[in-house]
Amino acid sequence: MKLRDYQELAADFLYENDRAMILAPVGAGKTAITLTAMDDALYNGLVNRWLVVAPKRVCTDVWPVEQLKWAPDMKLAVAVGTPKQRKEAFESSAQVVVTNYDNLQSLPDVMDFDGIVFDELTRLKNPSGTRFKALSKVIDPIKIRWGLTGSFTSNGLEDVFGQCKIIDQQLLGRSKGAFMQKYFILMNKDFGEWAPRVGSLPQVMEVIKPATFVLEAGEYADKLPPCHVVEMRCNMADRSHYEKMKKDFVVQFEKEQITAMSAAVVTQKLQQMSSGFIYSTETTASTTPGRMNVTQVPIWFSTHKFDLLDELVEENQHANTIIVYNYIEELAELKRRYPTAQTINDTKAIERWNDGKIELLLIHPKSAGHGLNLQHGGCKMVFVSLPWSLELYEQTIGRLHRSGQKHDVWVYLLLTNKTIEERILGALKDKRALSDIAMEELK
Repeated sequence: MKLRDYQELAADFLYENDRAMILAPVGAGKTAITLTAMDDALYNGLVNRWLVVAPKRVCTDVWPVEQLKWAPDMKLAVAVGTPKQRKEAFESSAQVVVTNYDNLQSLPDVMDFDGIVFDELTRLKNPSGTRFKALSKVIDPIKIRWGLTGSFTSNGLEDVFGQCKIIDQQLLGRSKGAFMQKYFILMNKDFGEWAPRVGSLPQVMEVIKPATFVLEAGEYADKLPPCHVVEMRCNMADRSHYEKMKKDFVVQFEKEQITAMSAAVVTQKLQQMSSGFIYSTETTASTTPGRMNVTQVPIWFSTHKFDLLDELVEENQHANTIIVYNYIEELAELKRRYPTAQTINDTKAIERWNDGKIELLLIHPKSAGHGLNLQHGGCKMVFVSLPWSLELYEQTIGRLHRSGQKHDVWVYLLLTNKTIEERILGALKDKRALSDIAMEELK
């Protein structure tokens, strides 16, 4: 297969820089770009062996598939699964070993790797996290480091530091404290609240610009069909329960009183209620002495949002559609209403979806947010509820809106009026604005 012109430029950028990052929207072909550059580095003796770190599903479902397309002569092993399976992969003769972020704390000796790729670099945005610290102890001998991400600033400017540090400490320094002092103002010492200084975003972007290749939408927008995002609104017939929880942190149902112990818990409860249900905590005796079983029992009080979903599915004449949920009870309700719907974990679900054999595919943003190619099975997606994370939101949409999609993509957001969902959508839009500014500064 042949890279597009903009992808060739990106692959050249990686090849020519030992410490580099590719910043590209979902669907731009970051895996193909990187595999091409990795293969060239192996062929020309710049790297003897690569280690790739990626989300688990991307390790198993994306890298082995894409490698066959873009670097068929490359030997690749997947180090995912049991300790024995991971050990065999690392001890194999493979030129590339792909492992997931959860395994970073138990990495074997990596002395024979002289190149490393971080797929979805945002997983290492926290320099005080256990994964980051475990990796920092062993990464020094690895001279070539490349990072792939859709956005540095998906949840704020602070996220940039950790991602840059793991690639090259010379970009923004070794100390996050020094970074914060330079580019932020401490707003509340008691709560550790910081705010970016005026002009700090363009300053940071200018510093990391030499190590960053940006793929702009305009360079490949003509290769992708339009993506239409449609807000579909509905109302709760009875708002009394919602308003009671919002005001008093407690709500009384017929047989159950539910109390939220903090503002954070209230936020979760209000999002649940926006979909028409709320979880109640039920405690029962365990068979193990001294322990109790704690389960979340849903209480339904409205079906407004799922009734709207029924109408949408009907209006679209039951076209193949991906439905995105955030709570287990939302998944349960989807299965009750649509018995033939499939989840992404069902046998060969991805293959059957792309073959057009699944009408409704149910996915969670965290399990399908990165790397999966779902563009061949349909062009419609519905968010029953929204994730707070801009990264998960954009990556999930990117499963359909990516290279190979032949139809306009329609993304429907089911929103309950006058609820916290409007605040979540507003937060996603604000973070998007921050990312757009960062992209402009890196051009």
